[in-house]
Amino acid sequence: MKFFLDTANLDELKKGAAWGIVDGVTTNPSLIAKEGNPIEEQIKKICDIVDGDISAEVIAVTHREMVEQGKSLAKIHKNVVIKCPLTRDGIIATNELAKSGYRVNVTLCFSAAQALIAAKAGAYIISPFVGRLDDIGQDGMDLIRQIVTIYENYGYKTKILAASLRSTNHVIDSAIAGAHIGTMPFKVMDALFTHVLTDKGLEQFLKDYSKVFHDAPVPVGV
Repeated sequence: MKFFLDTANLDELKKGAAWGIVDGVTTNPSLIAKEGNPIEEQIKKICDIVDGDISAEVIAVTHREMVEQGKSLAKIHKNVVIKCPLTRDGIIATNELAKSGYRVNVTLCFSAAQALIAAKAGAYIISPFVGRLDDIGQDGMDLIRQIVTIYENYGYKTKILAASLRSTNHVIDSAIAGAHIGTMPFKVMDALFTHVLTDKGLEQFLKDYSKVFHDAPVPVGV
Protein backbone atom coordinates (compact mmCIF):
# COMPACT_ATOMS: atom_id res chain seq x y z
CA MET A 1 0.00 0.00 0.00
CA LYS A 2 1.35 3.42 -0.94
CA PHE A 3 1.13 6.31 1.52
CA PHE A 4 0.15 9.74 0.22
CA LEU A 5 -0.03 12.91 2.30
CA ASP A 6 -3.25 14.85 1.86
CA THR A 7 -1.89 18.35 2.29
CA ALA A 8 -0.44 21.30 0.41
CA ASN A 9 1.55 22.54 3.42
CA LEU A 10 5.24 22.56 2.61
CA ASP A 11 6.42 22.15 6.21
CA GLU A 12 4.28 19.03 6.67
CA LEU A 13 5.50 17.64 3.38
CA LYS A 14 9.15 18.19 4.28
CA LYS A 15 8.68 16.41 7.61
CA GLY A 16 6.84 13.53 5.95
CA ALA A 17 9.39 13.21 3.14
CA ALA A 18 12.18 12.97 5.73
CA TRP A 19 10.60 9.76 7.07
CA GLY A 20 11.12 8.08 3.71
CA ILE A 21 7.63 6.55 3.60
CA VAL A 22 5.69 9.16 1.59
CA ASP A 23 4.96 7.95 -1.94
CA GLY A 24 2.88 10.87 -3.20
CA VAL A 25 0.62 13.81 -2.40
CA THR A 26 -3.03 14.67 -2.92
CA THR A 27 -4.26 18.24 -2.95
CA ASN A 28 -7.58 19.94 -3.58
CA PRO A 29 -8.69 23.57 -4.02
CA SER A 30 -9.40 23.90 -0.28
CA LEU A 31 -5.92 22.71 0.71
CA ILE A 32 -4.26 24.94 -1.88
CA ALA A 33 -6.28 27.95 -0.73
CA LYS A 34 -5.06 27.43 2.86
CA GLU A 35 -1.49 28.04 1.71
CA GLY A 36 -2.32 31.30 -0.06
CA ASN A 37 -0.40 30.62 -3.28
CA PRO A 38 -1.73 30.06 -6.82
CA ILE A 39 -2.11 26.36 -7.60
CA GLU A 40 0.65 26.30 -10.24
CA GLU A 41 3.15 27.82 -7.84
CA GLN A 42 2.25 25.58 -4.91
CA ILE A 43 2.18 22.37 -6.95
CA LYS A 44 5.65 23.12 -8.34
CA LYS A 45 7.00 23.54 -4.81
CA ILE A 46 5.36 20.29 -3.74
CA CYS A 47 6.93 18.45 -6.68
CA ASP A 48 10.34 19.68 -5.51
CA ILE A 49 9.80 18.00 -2.12
CA VAL A 50 8.09 14.67 -2.89
CA ASP A 51 9.10 12.46 -5.81
CA GLY A 52 5.86 10.66 -6.58
CA ASP A 53 2.36 11.19 -7.91
CA ILE A 54 1.13 14.69 -7.06
CA SER A 55 -2.61 15.20 -7.61
CA ALA A 56 -3.59 18.70 -8.74
CA GLU A 57 -7.30 19.38 -9.08
CA VAL A 58 -9.05 21.37 -11.78
CA ILE A 59 -11.46 24.10 -10.65
CA ALA A 60 -13.55 24.17 -13.83
CA VAL A 61 -17.09 22.77 -14.10
CA THR A 62 -17.38 22.08 -17.84
CA HIS A 63 -15.50 19.26 -19.51
CA ARG A 64 -13.88 21.53 -22.06
CA GLU A 65 -12.46 23.76 -19.37
CA MET A 66 -11.42 20.74 -17.29
CA VAL A 67 -9.45 19.32 -20.19
CA GLU A 68 -7.77 22.66 -20.84
CA GLN A 69 -6.93 23.22 -17.18
CA GLY A 70 -5.83 19.63 -16.73
CA LYS A 71 -3.35 19.79 -19.58
CA SER A 72 -2.00 23.05 -18.16
CA LEU A 73 -1.52 21.47 -14.72
CA ALA A 74 0.21 18.44 -16.23
CA LYS A 75 2.83 20.74 -17.74
CA ILE A 76 4.01 21.82 -14.29
CA HIS A 77 5.89 18.57 -13.64
CA LYS A 78 6.05 15.01 -14.95
CA ASN A 79 4.68 13.70 -11.63
CA VAL A 80 1.46 15.72 -11.74
CA VAL A 81 -1.75 13.68 -11.87
CA ILE A 82 -4.79 15.66 -13.05
CA LYS A 83 -7.67 15.51 -10.58
CA CYS A 84 -11.24 15.69 -11.89
CA PRO A 85 -14.53 15.48 -9.96
CA LEU A 86 -16.89 12.56 -10.45
CA THR A 87 -19.51 14.50 -12.37
CA ARG A 88 -20.77 13.90 -15.89
CA ASP A 89 -18.46 16.61 -17.20
CA GLY A 90 -15.65 15.27 -15.06
CA ILE A 91 -16.03 11.80 -16.57
CA ILE A 92 -16.12 13.20 -20.12
CA ALA A 93 -12.92 15.12 -19.34
CA THR A 94 -11.35 12.03 -17.76
CA ASN A 95 -12.08 9.96 -20.84
CA GLU A 96 -10.65 12.56 -23.18
CA LEU A 97 -7.55 13.15 -21.07
CA ALA A 98 -6.92 9.43 -20.58
CA LYS A 99 -7.16 8.79 -24.32
CA SER A 100 -4.54 11.51 -24.82
CA GLY A 101 -2.16 9.79 -22.39
CA TYR A 102 -2.78 11.88 -19.28
CA ARG A 103 -3.17 10.34 -15.84
CA VAL A 104 -6.38 11.30 -14.04
CA ASN A 105 -7.40 10.95 -10.40
CA VAL A 106 -11.21 10.94 -10.26
CA THR A 107 -12.24 12.39 -6.91
CA LEU A 108 -15.38 12.73 -4.76
CA CYS A 109 -16.41 9.11 -5.23
CA PHE A 110 -19.12 7.91 -2.85
CA SER A 111 -20.53 4.79 -4.50
CA ALA A 112 -19.39 1.62 -6.25
CA ALA A 113 -21.41 2.65 -9.31
CA GLN A 114 -19.40 5.87 -9.56
CA ALA A 115 -16.16 3.92 -9.20
CA LEU A 116 -17.22 1.62 -12.04
CA ILE A 117 -17.94 4.62 -14.27
CA ALA A 118 -14.51 6.13 -13.50
CA ALA A 119 -12.71 2.90 -14.37
CA LYS A 120 -14.60 2.60 -17.65
CA ALA A 121 -13.61 6.19 -18.47
CA GLY A 122 -9.95 5.28 -18.08
CA ALA A 123 -9.18 6.81 -14.67
CA TYR A 124 -5.66 6.20 -13.39
CA ILE A 125 -6.88 6.60 -9.79
CA ILE A 126 -10.29 6.54 -8.14
CA SER A 127 -10.68 8.34 -4.80
CA PRO A 128 -13.51 7.01 -2.61
CA PHE A 129 -14.05 9.15 0.51
CA VAL A 130 -14.20 6.91 3.57
CA GLY A 131 -14.59 9.44 6.38
CA ARG A 132 -17.29 11.49 4.73
CA LEU A 133 -19.45 8.39 4.26
CA ASP A 134 -18.94 7.52 7.92
CA ASP A 135 -20.15 11.03 8.77
CA ILE A 136 -23.58 10.32 7.28
CA GLY A 137 -23.98 6.92 8.88
CA GLN A 138 -22.72 4.75 6.03
CA ASP A 139 -19.78 2.34 6.18
CA GLY A 140 -17.04 4.03 4.19
CA MET A 141 -14.78 1.00 4.38
CA ASP A 142 -17.49 -1.14 2.85
CA LEU A 143 -17.19 1.00 -0.27
CA ILE A 144 -13.46 0.24 -0.51
CA ARG A 145 -14.20 -3.49 -0.34
CA GLN A 146 -16.89 -3.23 -3.02
CA ILE A 147 -14.61 -1.35 -5.41
CA VAL A 148 -11.76 -3.82 -4.86
CA THR A 149 -14.08 -6.72 -5.75
CA ILE A 150 -15.51 -5.02 -8.85
CA TYR A 151 -12.11 -4.01 -10.20
CA GLU A 152 -10.70 -7.49 -9.60
CA ASN A 153 -13.72 -9.08 -11.29
CA TYR A 154 -13.11 -7.21 -14.53
CA GLY A 155 -9.39 -6.55 -14.44
CA TYR A 156 -9.62 -2.77 -14.26
CA LYS A 157 -6.19 -1.22 -13.78
CA THR A 158 -7.51 1.89 -12.01
CA LYS A 159 -5.77 2.35 -8.66
CA ILE A 160 -7.99 2.59 -5.57
CA LEU A 161 -6.99 5.51 -3.38
CA ALA A 162 -8.72 5.46 0.00
CA ALA A 163 -9.33 9.12 0.83
CA SER A 164 -10.74 11.02 3.81
CA LEU A 165 -8.81 8.74 6.18
CA ARG A 166 -9.14 10.20 9.66
CA SER A 167 -7.54 7.65 11.95
CA THR A 168 -4.92 4.91 12.11
CA ASN A 169 -7.76 2.36 12.02
CA HIS A 170 -8.95 3.85 8.73
CA VAL A 171 -5.46 3.37 7.28
CA ILE A 172 -5.13 -0.23 8.49
CA ASP A 173 -8.66 -1.19 7.43
CA SER A 174 -8.04 0.28 3.97
CA ALA A 175 -4.88 -1.80 3.64
CA ILE A 176 -6.72 -4.94 4.74
CA ALA A 177 -9.52 -4.20 2.26
CA GLY A 178 -7.00 -4.00 -0.58
CA ALA A 179 -6.73 -0.28 -1.37
CA HIS A 180 -3.63 0.43 -3.44
CA ILE A 181 -3.10 3.86 -1.86
CA GLY A 182 -4.12 5.58 1.34
CA THR A 183 -4.03 9.37 1.50
CA MET A 184 -4.13 11.02 4.89
CA PRO A 185 -3.45 14.26 6.75
CA PHE A 186 -0.03 14.66 8.32
CA LYS A 187 -1.39 14.08 11.85
CA VAL A 188 -2.80 10.68 10.85
CA MET A 189 0.45 9.54 9.25
CA ASP A 190 2.36 10.76 12.30
CA ALA A 191 0.03 8.77 14.56
CA LEU A 192 0.91 5.54 12.72
CA PHE A 193 4.27 5.56 14.52
CA THR A 194 2.77 5.70 17.99
CA HIS A 195 2.15 2.84 20.39
CA VAL A 196 2.36 3.05 24.17
CA LEU A 197 4.31 -0.20 24.38
CA THR A 198 6.96 1.06 21.95
CA ASP A 199 7.51 4.17 24.07
CA LYS A 200 7.49 2.15 27.29
CA GLY A 201 9.85 -0.48 25.88
CA LEU A 202 12.36 2.05 24.62
CA GLU A 203 12.31 3.90 27.93
CA GLN A 204 13.04 0.64 29.78
CA PHE A 205 15.86 -0.33 27.39
CA LEU A 206 17.57 3.01 27.95
CA LYS A 207 17.15 2.82 31.73
CA ASP A 208 18.64 -0.68 31.85
CA TYR A 209 21.58 0.33 29.71
CA SER A 210 22.19 3.47 31.75
CA LYS A 211 22.34 1.47 35.00
CA VAL A 212 25.37 -0.42 33.75
CA PHE A 213 27.11 2.10 31.52
CA HIS A 214 25.82 5.26 33.17
CA ASP A 215 26.05 8.14 30.72
CA ALA A 216 27.77 6.22 27.95
CA PRO A 217 26.30 6.81 24.47
CA VAL A 218 23.52 4.46 23.49
CA PRO A 219 24.67 2.13 20.65
CA VAL A 220 22.96 2.51 17.28
CA GLY A 221 20.00 0.17 16.95
CA VAL A 222 18.95 0.14 20.58
